[in-house]
Amino acid sequence: MFEVMITLFAIAVVGYAAGKMNYMGGEFDRKLSSLVINWTCPALILSSAMTGELPDRRYILPLLVISAFTYVVLTAAAWGLSRLLTKQVENRGIVAFALVFGNVGFMGYPVVDALFGHQAVFYAAVLNVVNTFAVFTIGTMMITGGDGPNRKHFNKKVLYSTPMLSAYISMLIVALGIDNIPGYISQPLTMIGNITVPAALLIIGSSMSQLPLRALLGTPVVYATTLLRLCLLPVGVHFLCLALGFDPYVTYINTVVIAMPVATYGTILCLKYNRDTTLIAEMTFITTLLSMLTIPLMVLLLG
Repeated sequence: MFEVMITLFAIAVVGYAAGKMNYMGGEFDRKLSSLVINWTCPALILSSAMTGELPDRRYILPLLVISAFTYVVLTAAAWGLSRLLTKQVENRGIVAFALVFGNVGFMGYPVVDALFGHQAVFYAAVLNVVNTFAVFTIGTMMITGGDGPNRKHFNKKVLYSTPMLSAYISMLIVALGIDNIPGYISQPLTMIGNITVPAALLIIGSSMSQLPLRALLGTPVVYATTLLRLCLLPVGVHFLCLALGFDPYVTYINTVVIAMPVATYGTILCLKYNRDTTLIAEMTFITTLLSMLTIPLMVLLLG
């Protein structure tokens, strides 16, 4: 587990070096981000339902229910906590985003794969259906200014964006028990999907390279958000779900998924809507660094 986290962080370091040497940054990062969101990540989700033995379809509905419940709880908590953590109104939405959304699509999948096997990537993808929907609705409103004049309202196109379509199709494949998908379909999807993790981590590293070294050391707001993001909120949701009678296996996977560092989508959305990426990049860097310790510890304590 520790080796997995070291490997992922090392790729981000390469992205940082590439940004410093001007191999990455600016328009290149924006285009690569778009490629990851719209092409490689959907391919990764689809491939999880096409290779090896099919995942257990009985978990689809419980995973959707627990994920929806989780994001309702996290959004409510983030609304109040962001107001306690920062007095700067323009930063509250970014702090709230960091509290709610973990790096499911980019780091969650390889971590779940390492812990539970490749089939479990499908379970993470089911959880990510609600996550993706929430990122591009609630998350976008948080990033673009909450109640301000630049607020973006729900866009129904999110429902049939490529990440959502890939999740729908993968759930359909598992629900119908389709296990004879030819290799000339599954293998290219697997190869394209494998681009997702390194590309996303390179983007994280490149974004960090635009920050002054002092900024990478973090601030009290960043560290308080990190403590909540990586430890307190996942543990709290974990025991709340168990107390409410959710399946322990489903709860465990859900906890691992929401214990990820701050979602890369935060940086990508800030780039898309011309918001300053400094704060979100600081939180992404610090949470990614410290998650190398917190995720293995959480797995040991809760597993």
